[in-house]
Amino acid sequence: MIVISFIYTKDDMFEYFFRVRSEQISLFRFLLEGYDGLATLSTLDVDTGLVQTQVPESRLTEFIPLMASISPLLKKPN
Repeated sequence: MIVISFIYTKDDMFEYFFRVRSEQISLFRFLLEGYDGLATLSTLDVDTGLVQTQVPESRLTEFIPLMASISPLLKKPN
């Protein structure tokens, strides 16, 4: 998984953009849904694996370590 960028919005939310393996987008969504209210995931381009997550500022301390732990599962091949 590669972090493309992140943006802080006026609604106390952070938007993160990732590239993941296309076949792992559903797994990524499933893992996030297991943490109620942690983040939402939107697929922007299934062919390139580009996804966007929106994370409340209050949940960043949970989100960032989770991303570090699952990134090997979702890593975009070279």
